[in-house]
Amino acid sequence: MKKNTWFIIVYLLGLACIQYGCQSAQSKTQTELEEARKAIAESNAVYFQAFVKGDSSIFIERYADECCILAPNSQPLCGAQGALDFFRIAYHQLKLRNGKFITTKIYGMGNEYVTEEGLWQSYNANNALMDDGKFLVLWKKTSKGWKMYRDSFSSNHDNSTK
Repeated sequence: MKKNTWFIIVYLLGLACIQYGCQSAQSKTQTELEEARKAIAESNAVYFQAFVKGDSSIFIERYADECCILAPNSQPLCGAQGALDFFRIAYHQLKLRNGKFITTKIYGMGNEYVTEEGLWQSYNANNALMDDGKFLVLWKKTSKGWKMYRDSFSSNHDNSTK
């Protein structure tokens, strides 16, 4: 009799959740992941405007306060100063003026961190392709929204002879 009572209680709770809209953990994760995906797409759409406009503040705003940019063949550039240093190198030395991100996957729960995987392209002032490659970005949900926490990327080409 006790087994039947428990079964009936669980069954009725299940029906109540269906009728009154109880959100499952999986559904909540999907909702949070979709919110993260949308925020990442919006941030990526603005990212290269920093180079088009020559405005480092647009660039730095994409990153968390405690970020680290993990560029190939260099030491990590961390914090707001590290992001500013990276922008200056890309803008003044490499002459980066535009680019494109192609997100291929986003992994994670969406509640605190997610990982973005994708491809990138960078262009000079003549809109000629300078380089392209792949990236992994660990995004962190902050009080200011989703921000890049760890940014790691590499070229698809051997740039050692450039």
